[in-house]
Amino acid sequence: MGLSFYMIFSYNRYHHAVYSKAANEITGNISKRYNSIEYYFQLKRTNDSLVKANEVLYNKLRQDFEIPDSVNKIAIDTMNFDSSHKQRKYLYMQAKVISNTVNLLNNYIELHRGKLQGVLPDMGVIDVNNAVVGTVVDVSNNYSVVMSLLHEQSNLSARLKKGGETGIVSYDGKTPGILYLKDISKSAKIHAGDTVITSGFSDKFPGGLLVGYVKDIINDKSSSTYTVRLKPAVDFEKLQYAYIINNLQKEEPQQLLNKVKSK
Repeated sequence: MGLSFYMIFSYNRYHHAVYSKAANEITGNISKRYNSIEYYFQLKRTNDSLVKANEVLYNKLRQDFEIPDSVNKIAIDTMNFDSSHKQRKYLYMQAKVISNTVNLLNNYIELHRGKLQGVLPDMGVIDVNNAVVGTVVDVSNNYSVVMSLLHEQSNLSARLKKGGETGIVSYDGKTPGILYLKDISKSAKIHAGDTVITSGFSDKFPGGLLVGYVKDIINDKSSSTYTVRLKPAVDFEKLQYAYIINNLQKEEPQQLLNKVKSK
């Protein structure tokens, strides 16, 4: 029987063509599935490489360096400098998101980077698109917990990008995925879609980072200020990687402020 099939497919052009087409379809489908699987794992490796590359680029941004005052002689013992002798202010550290909640009254994010990798409480956290995620509130040796912007105790100084008016961004937990920018003067010109960014008044975040986009305005006639509803710039449901920001110059101004307050 086997010999008969062999002779048919070998010496009959029509049957040989049919057999070759069927065989090619089978092997082609197998190759397609194999390539899809290989592509999936290759894509993950590519994403990991891009995150690491972004970390390098973040640490070269001009805004993350400050030039020391040259009017008077200043002695600096432990601060880091880049090749142009500018004093570094912010250092970005990549971290993988390992857990995250988005629909609770108080939402937290857990990152796979902790004390042994340089993370400390009160550091700011952003996503890969330069949008504010939250603040580190606790750390272990290799992990850290972030209080998300979607947390009722979260407060962030922010401003309207166009007009510059400054207010406080908070979350009430009643409407998932909605932030509130409060204390904005009613003289401000605000439109749906306007961008809200960090004010630069926090020691956790540089100024100009994305916070959210205006949805609409709550006009309380008994108040002299607006409350603005925002859509967060971060897609918290799809958050996979984050960057922890270490302000290397945080201590000096804080110590100075504490000294003045104690007088």
